[in-house]
Amino acid sequence: MSVIAIENLNKSFGAFNAVDNLDLTTEDGEFVVLVGPSGCGKTTTMRMIAGLESSTSGTIRIDGESVTDQSPSERDVAMVFQNYALYPHLTVYENMAFCLKVRKWSKDEIDTQVRKTAKALDIEALLERKPSALSGGQRQRVALGRAIVREPRVFLMDEPLSNLDAKLRIEMRAEIVKLCRRLKITTFYVTHDQLEALTMGHRIVVMKGGIAQQIDTPQNIYDTPVNTFVAGFIGSPPMNFLNATIENGTLVAPGFNLVPNGPVGTAIGHRTGTVIAGVRPEHLAPRPAAVPNTPGTIWGCIELIEPLGSQIMIQVSVGGHLISAQFERGPEVAVGKDIVLVHRPDALHAFDSVSERSVLAPAN
Repeated sequence: MSVIAIENLNKSFGAFNAVDNLDLTTEDGEFVVLVGPSGCGKTTTMRMIAGLESSTSGTIRIDGESVTDQSPSERDVAMVFQNYALYPHLTVYENMAFCLKVRKWSKDEIDTQVRKTAKALDIEALLERKPSALSGGQRQRVALGRAIVREPRVFLMDEPLSNLDAKLRIEMRAEIVKLCRRLKITTFYVTHDQLEALTMGHRIVVMKGGIAQQIDTPQNIYDTPVNTFVAGFIGSPPMNFLNATIENGTLVAPGFNLVPNGPVGTAIGHRTGTVIAGVRPEHLAPRPAAVPNTPGTIWGCIELIEPLGSQIMIQVSVGGHLISAQFERGPEVAVGKDIVLVHRPDALHAFDSVSERSVLAPAN
């Protein structure tokens, strides 16, 4: 187990800042997820931790020791990549044993470690097969096994599940979480999939344009995003945003009258002017008896219906906005019909119209 401290880490490619002043300290054995769109700097950050990319400035420490200028082999980190990079001419056993042979472990030590790791990953029956005889999920397990067999200080995973189908991704996601919890190895996991980030990480680093927008637990990021980017990126389906005017503690505009309470309601009560209101689709529900323009309602015309089995998703045209709502099946809905939605007052968000930062976020 190890603690990683990243201090003022920067990486520039000419005039382009790929990573900009990243500060992050992990806990021992923590699972940290770097998430964001393509080009946000998450993979570059991981490559600098691994030593595959030099930093422009800043410091990386592992257990208090600066590794900023060390080679990858000196850092004692292991990586799993998007492409599994298994040696096709070697068996599973030989793939997993390769790095231990390079480190000049004895034959008995290698055999013990490989078989122990294979048992943990439930791939003991595959040890004599070649990669070409394995399924995608089995190859993923072998790649994980090759990385953890030498028990590194730090485990780095760069979108390791992106080549798998949806069902297998869910299964492997759970397996990776259980494995890392059992091994207690400090882990960095890169993904562009916000659902993976929410379900896997102890903490999430949401990145955009090389800058860490928010670093927090999955629940805190979902409940209290610091700006519209984080609010729109984390959560599926994404949050609805509505330009609103503050009137006597409510957020109003053609098509809605929102009444926040709790901390957001308190913050709105001290403001005037305009804000960006945010409400998640799952926090909206139809209320057949509700009347448009009453407090706590959104009203408009249904543009699209998407059945989701036990739930239903609709898109509603609201005063020039197109918003989504997701709720349990119940009242009959139809395209072209008017609908009145009510919102959870404790789940509303509000963002500054200029900075797009949450009204609850501290000033920069």
